[in-house]
Amino acid sequence: MAEINKSYEKMPGLGRALGGSHQRFRPHQKPRNTKGTIRRLLTMLLQWRGTMLAAVLLTTLSSAVSITLPLLIGRAVNTFNIAAGTVDTAGLTTILLVIAACYLTAWATDTTNGVVMAKVTQKLVKAIRTQLFAKLQKIPLGFFDTRAHGDTMSRLTNDVDNISQTVSQATTQLVSSCLTITGTLVIMLTLSPVMTCVALVSIPLFLLLTRTISKRSSGLFLEQQRKLGALGGIIEENIVGLKMVKAFNRQKNVTAEFARVNAELRSCSAKAQTWAGFLMPFMNVINNLSFGLIATAGGVLSVRGMLSVGLVVSFLTYSRQFGMPLNSIAGMFANIQSALAGAERVFELLDEAEEAADREDVREITDVKGKVEFKDVTFSYIPGSPVLKDVSFTVNPGEVVALVGETGAGKTTIVNLLTRFYELDGGRILIDDTDILDISRETLRGCFSVVLQETFLFTGTIADNIRYSRPTATDEEVRAAAGLAHADDFISRLPGGYETIVTGSADNLSLGQRQLIAIARAILAEAPILILDEATSSVDTKTEKEIQQALLTLMKSHTSFLIAHRLSTIRDADRIMVIGGGEILESGTHNALMANKGAYYEMVMSQLGMGGGIGA
Repeated sequence: MAEINKSYEKMPGLGRALGGSHQRFRPHQKPRNTKGTIRRLLTMLLQWRGTMLAAVLLTTLSSAVSITLPLLIGRAVNTFNIAAGTVDTAGLTTILLVIAACYLTAWATDTTNGVVMAKVTQKLVKAIRTQLFAKLQKIPLGFFDTRAHGDTMSRLTNDVDNISQTVSQATTQLVSSCLTITGTLVIMLTLSPVMTCVALVSIPLFLLLTRTISKRSSGLFLEQQRKLGALGGIIEENIVGLKMVKAFNRQKNVTAEFARVNAELRSCSAKAQTWAGFLMPFMNVINNLSFGLIATAGGVLSVRGMLSVGLVVSFLTYSRQFGMPLNSIAGMFANIQSALAGAERVFELLDEAEEAADREDVREITDVKGKVEFKDVTFSYIPGSPVLKDVSFTVNPGEVVALVGETGAGKTTIVNLLTRFYELDGGRILIDDTDILDISRETLRGCFSVVLQETFLFTGTIADNIRYSRPTATDEEVRAAAGLAHADDFISRLPGGYETIVTGSADNLSLGQRQLIAIARAILAEAPILILDEATSSVDTKTEKEIQQALLTLMKSHTSFLIAHRLSTIRDADRIMVIGGGEILESGTHNALMANKGAYYEMVMSQLGMGGGIGA
């Protein structure tokens, strides 16, 4: 268990091919690109140019008000004539009213801006998640074979949430900071170039500090997101496989493994947060140092009569205001780094290669008879390790073909290539003498009814799950398909009948019942080519015989591919093809192959003493 779960950190995911034992791993070596990530985020935000422009205008107004306030405070101080002991009451009252108006304006603009940015941020989150989910529908199945599902889910949830929170807070804050720093610097230069030079002494220290901490923490935040994805993968696998964990008494092992990865995540997060946390205290030290230098210089110049007391007060306020945006950025530094790391992981998924696009001249085929032909088909999951080597055969319309062979021989790979779940390395596959590459994917996959060994039900009613293959089917057609699959009896006995809620992971139905629903779903599709991959592996012998009778009726008008380990399931097939070593070892009827006493005969004889099955 520990060896398996360690792979979460060593590679982006762990998986296996459908129906095969070949694991395909691909190392994750994508360099960090902070500038590119920021550019892409800004490009996405610009979809809402009008709203963003309004936010920028509101931020500009708020920044202008903030820049004006220290100047007004300085002038308010100058209304006091210490030497004469008088106060310009009218002028002070006017300035105080203007200051009050400025604070009210700043509050109104900041509140409005917060609402505007919240709406934009949620639109951005919606857009990213929509793009990500749509992307998952277009990515080849090979991607999911090599990625932990929990890591992919983490990108859709945790990483997008990080982006949402940071964009909402940081976007206007960064704009405001830039405007505030620029405006403050201009006014400071106007008030006193000498004092401005004193204030600017802190800038090189700010830059050096930010660069040092950014260099240390950015990699740690990216690693933190990866560890979080790895942890999600472990959680997802152990929840789905909890029965296996308990069955093999591995609770302590998986708990220890979870604790190990969780501890690594804690360690990595602590280091990242610690380095990012250094920024704020050091920034405060630099700000205080700068304030002390400015106060000293201002005091000397004021005593010498070169500056008024009010101007010095304004300048000190501006010096604080000059450092305030930098402090704000420092306070958000950890969140920004985490969001950028999450955004990079999101964009990495969005940049994944999609399934090869349909050719421009593809066509839709109608009235499919069901003829299937493989011509010198070669395929490998790992380059250089072919699973199929120059495989050729022809299946006539309405013919029932059984595929047998050892585990990992390539039986399921054949049907996966037929449905174009994977692309060929070489050769051609034809349906009704038409290359599948010349047929649109939508039309091609409409040619098949599929029952896989690993039955999956979607969250919804039983009727919805049966109707999944043909959404327009009526209730009567759904019941008829269930009856043909011998599922109607147990469904009718359920408290909710066909409206009983089922989910992909819950165990409110047995494996056999789930498989019956999957068979009913395939029957309802009424596709010309039927693929049954261990379609009766989870039902009892009596139910299997009943299903076989129903399937025999169904297969009479369908080209059918059977993958099964039970002799009773495949012995009546029109043809049995024995797959081994990436090739078709022999082909023929059950009786002919038994008489030939070749590979099939040996498989049957070796298995008869173990219950009458043959290797699947």
